[in-house]
Amino acid sequence: MIERRLIDWTAERLQLGAAADGVFTSGGSQSNLQALLIARNHAVAGLRQEPANTGLRLPALLEKLRIFTSADSHFSIQKSASMLGMGFDAVISVPCAPDHRMDPAALAEAMAETHDAGLVPMAVVATAGTTDFGAVDPLADLAALARAYGAWFHIDAAYGGGLMVSNRYRHLLDGTRLADSVTVDFHKTFFQPVSSSALLVRDRAMLQHVTYYADYLNPESAALAEIPNQVDKSIQTTRRFDALKLWLTLRIMGADAIGALFDEAIDLATRVGSVLAADDDFELAAAPELSTLVFRYRPRVSGSELAGAVSDAGGRLSEEAADALNPAIRAAVFASGQAVVAGTKVAGRHYLKVTLLNAEATLEDIREIIELLRRTGAQLLANTATTGASA
Repeated sequence: MIERRLIDWTAERLQLGAAADGVFTSGGSQSNLQALLIARNHAVAGLRQEPANTGLRLPALLEKLRIFTSADSHFSIQKSASMLGMGFDAVISVPCAPDHRMDPAALAEAMAETHDAGLVPMAVVATAGTTDFGAVDPLADLAALARAYGAWFHIDAAYGGGLMVSNRYRHLLDGTRLADSVTVDFHKTFFQPVSSSALLVRDRAMLQHVTYYADYLNPESAALAEIPNQVDKSIQTTRRFDALKLWLTLRIMGADAIGALFDEAIDLATRVGSVLAADDDFELAAAPELSTLVFRYRPRVSGSELAGAVSDAGGRLSEEAADALNPAIRAAVFASGQAVVAGTKVAGRHYLKVTLLNAEATLEDIREIIELLRRTGAQLLANTATTGASA
């Protein structure tokens, strides 16, 4: 009962309509897998109705299908395609604009080329909160393109799903009502313990694409009698009671209070972004959209022993030297036990990354980490200079 109530509550927040339904899952990867499984089976059912496909076996039909998603989307999209028998190559990576949102013009071109080649645009996967930059794709524009080609429109809002309870940033999720399915991770921006995720679909009938009746577990007669059984909707059989966490949090705090926590995390990221952008020792890869910051330590250096590491007129550390230095900073800080900082790559270059999801963290707390990164980087550079001089 609790799980079904929370699915209804989430669907209403996402404006998916009265026919919506869904199920709790183990996490965003499973939610995305189930969404694409439904999309695949829905597309295959349509292909089987076409006379040109009469007699074709499933592998031949799967070879026709393509999934479109941004270059910055979650890796689970490629993994899902592989597990669904389509292969990694079935996923077409669509370029992003400079703001790291999927470029609708690039998607339109890719879908047209696919269609003209006799292939089938099976699904468009938009991201509402990319892992590195927190970017939210232009959902309404992408939905229109998906509809034009009869493709399933899935929104991966594992990270950005908490915007549905935001008091000030809810508008970033405008367009979710156009989705065929949506992934939400409550164990991210709803601050729940792992694991607590859900997949929502706009039309509950689509969940039949993952239903299989077994007389010893979920007989069809029980479904016809409308006896609730969550295994009819899930790709898991044994599951934990993950809905209880969110239920208790909402009962105790209320949705507005959760939204206020996420708003504070977003605001803190904005303030930290301004600090990093004004600091000559650091480079910010992009202005923060939600609560992640991607940056690197790339100071100005001087001294003949580091001359080979200087790349520009301003005397900044070269790209190559920065690529070696930033992973070393990350490793040294981790080994010190003082902080844990993540890492990623942007255009092939090494960067540091922090994701702020503690609403009680202050700007001073993060400044301390920035100073730790600076001191560590400076010491590593000094050690390099000393080693170079000795050699």
